[in-house]
Amino acid sequence: MSFNSWQFLLFLPIVITVYYLLPHKVRWVWLLAASYFFYMFWNAVLIFLIVGTTLVSYGSGLLMERSESVKVRKFLLITTIIICLGVLVFFKYFNFIVKNSIDFLNLFSLNIKSFSLDLLLPIGISFYTFQTLSYVIDVYRGTVRAEKHLGYYALFVSFFPQLVAGPIERPANLIPQLKEEHKLNWEDFSCGIRILAVGFFYKCVVADFVGIFVNRVFADVAGANGLSVLLAGFLFTVQMYCDFAGYSEIATGAARIMGVKLSVNFNRPYMSKSYSDFFRRWHISLTSWFTDYVYIPLGGNRRGPVRRVLNVFIVFILCGLWHGANWTFVAWGAYAAFFLSLETLVKRPIARLLTKMNVNPDGKGVWWARVIGMYFILIPAAIIFRAEDLSHAGQLLSTLFTSWNLFSGSYFAAFAVSLGLTVQAALQILFCIVCEVAVWKYAEIGRHEKDETLVEGGVWDYEQARRTVVLALLIICVTLSWIGLLSTGDSSQFKYFQF
Repeated sequence: MSFNSWQFLLFLPIVITVYYLLPHKVRWVWLLAASYFFYMFWNAVLIFLIVGTTLVSYGSGLLMERSESVKVRKFLLITTIIICLGVLVFFKYFNFIVKNSIDFLNLFSLNIKSFSLDLLLPIGISFYTFQTLSYVIDVYRGTVRAEKHLGYYALFVSFFPQLVAGPIERPANLIPQLKEEHKLNWEDFSCGIRILAVGFFYKCVVADFVGIFVNRVFADVAGANGLSVLLAGFLFTVQMYCDFAGYSEIATGAARIMGVKLSVNFNRPYMSKSYSDFFRRWHISLTSWFTDYVYIPLGGNRRGPVRRVLNVFIVFILCGLWHGANWTFVAWGAYAAFFLSLETLVKRPIARLLTKMNVNPDGKGVWWARVIGMYFILIPAAIIFRAEDLSHAGQLLSTLFTSWNLFSGSYFAAFAVSLGLTVQAALQILFCIVCEVAVWKYAEIGRHEKDETLVEGGVWDYEQARRTVVLALLIICVTLSWIGLLSTGDSSQFKYFQF
């Protein structure tokens, strides 16, 4: 089931209520059953994939820890990686590989007929596959002990808040929390509710609304001009952030009510001052996964500048492919790798130039210039990422860079028509963006600090009253937007479900 569905609004309170009513020793059974039910709500048959992946990685971890032979341990690791990645590759990339292989062979006039299998992409397969791989690799390295309790390990793989779209949790962080006895307390409950409200606000109020205008431009490139593509690209950065960060916040809030603290997956990425800074803030769990398990084993930045650039390209092309079986994702990965490598080359020369010009490279003016400048890199990247194929991406980018006849009498009218933009809609978009920035800080309240409800004498303090009012307004706003979206059919699945 989706977080933005009425079924989830019934499912979550029931799960949490029963969770706290049950004794600690059997809570894992309830959470595991709830997690499997949550996953099977989409397709019950595909549950065998996550169960199979769980059993293979669980058994491999136990055997690796018991074996003293390096060769045996390495064999078990490689075998597990091949099996788990094999399942992922088959369901997600088989048709893509076959089609492109046949297209390549047909360049030599072989005239091979293309074919494809009718495969259903399992929801969240990329996320839980990477989570199981992190476990077996960490056990192989000796950084974590193999989990002997199959139930807790299965819950680690399938914990429903983060099962479908992350964050990609590490065993050292999540398994101990699942085993710990959690008692219902105001700090976890109030913080979880706030984070849930912010997550729903991101998705239902912001992402789904601005997505309406993005879809119009991307569906009709011929009717768009440079300005409309530029704004659609910018709005897609807002949509993607609020969609995915919204999911992460809902997952974090749901888990927090049960006393479990998931990893922070986003940290104000659009306030980044460089592309490397952006990827330290965006989808943090995936970036750290590729860093620890791919980039560093390849040599990282320890083998000279040429090898470092090559490693960056390998990592980001793999990261692009992780998002889907489409050449646009490969192009997005190569685009990101290019600018990250370029940033490495020009970082020091630019710093020396600013010093010679008596400009403080760490000053506020330079910082703002870098943040704003990042959008000139992020918007084309967003367009490539969102495009249906490379041809579609080429049309959009061509329009973005060439169609700027600002002095034409009909230019701005065409811009408004392309987006379906009215004065009211423009004000609503502006309202959404301003509110998104404002509620980010609200979500952070209580995430790292204790939330005291009462002051001396049993009277609410001003800060607590303000938070309560904001929460009530958020819930009202989300509810009205949700009802409106469901009634008009504009409510959409979370974008990262396809990954």
